[in-house]
Amino acid sequence: MSESPDFCEPFQDSKAAYVLSNVAEVVERVLMFIPTKSLLQVASVCRLWRNCARRVLRIQQHLTWMSVSGPSTTELHSFCSILAEEVEKVFLLPKTVLMMVDCEALSGQAYCYEQSKAKKSRQCSNTAEELNQIFPKGCDIVGIATPGIVLTPTGSWTSPPKEHQEGEAGFAVMFPSTEGVHIKPFHFCKKTISLSAMKEAGLVDNPELRVVLLFIYEAYKSGGARFLNQILEPLTNSKALIAGGLVEGVFAPPKDCCSKGAYGVIGLALSGRKVQGASVLLDQDVGNAKEAEATIRRLKAARIPERNTLGFMFACVGRGQNYYHNQHNVEADAFHKVFPNTPLFGLFGNGEIGCDRIVKDDYTLCNSDSDTLQHEYTTVMTLVHFGC
Repeated sequence: MSESPDFCEPFQDSKAAYVLSNVAEVVERVLMFIPTKSLLQVASVCRLWRNCARRVLRIQQHLTWMSVSGPSTTELHSFCSILAEEVEKVFLLPKTVLMMVDCEALSGQAYCYEQSKAKKSRQCSNTAEELNQIFPKGCDIVGIATPGIVLTPTGSWTSPPKEHQEGEAGFAVMFPSTEGVHIKPFHFCKKTISLSAMKEAGLVDNPELRVVLLFIYEAYKSGGARFLNQILEPLTNSKALIAGGLVEGVFAPPKDCCSKGAYGVIGLALSGRKVQGASVLLDQDVGNAKEAEATIRRLKAARIPERNTLGFMFACVGRGQNYYHNQHNVEADAFHKVFPNTPLFGLFGNGEIGCDRIVKDDYTLCNSDSDTLQHEYTTVMTLVHFGC
């Protein structure tokens, strides 16, 4: 039997309206089911809703991500197609965003995905400035293009990660502002790199520095190797974990001081008492799934909590399916087997940066001389914990 409209209307006016205007516990419970962008909008309804929205925002500040793989059904790159739509659905207020996409769709160093030879007519009108419109004002965006992508599908933290060495793929990991965790982006070229600039970025003389994720672009250009050493040498004097790779290009933030095609470095400096990191190197002797799993399992010695922890995989383009005798997803599967509740993200690049670095209580494994941080035909597998 359906309810009488004459009964429902006064009930809604007297009961529901009263509860949603006066009972903070109920309002707060309702607002927890609303994505952040909509939450910021409904916060203007009244003072009670504003206060409840603020409390919900503080509760929901856990990192999240969106990812995509496979061909797009539109003229845009698949990542471009869904980015703005998916950001509307997230339940956090991003402070820093790390993006990676396949470089076949990237033209130059702008956020413009002109298609490769197979799809020359496709273009993407998005620019680095438009990225700033998608994300909140003041959000720091680091955007990288690389030959291959490693990602965990959007959704569950337990979803198996996938290696994509061909085709369209991309991800955006969104970090909120977290107490005890300070994430600072940096972007240097040959004209702006200096010890004072690195100190300002928190890379030098920073006792709280725990992890540095860095990505060098156009490193094959004349002077690129010297520039890379200029970055790495000061970092080896710190106790921070250093990991990353050599990539094709950067689309955010733009760097206007150097000419197009000039080499540079971009990355994130992670500081704070709550940040933890560990990494292992899968060198050229690791040639099958069993050996890959055994190497990755050494990360267990760091005893890093699974909650609010990400895995990063920085692999050479020469590894992957061909390296493992036509077996696909070997290293990502090995990581998932050892850390089933930790999402994995990363890249296939033109060189790897990192080493074995595990420090926990009375157990220390560390090898971070500048000469041993640069590799070829290897994979750097890294864990980074962002605090509970």
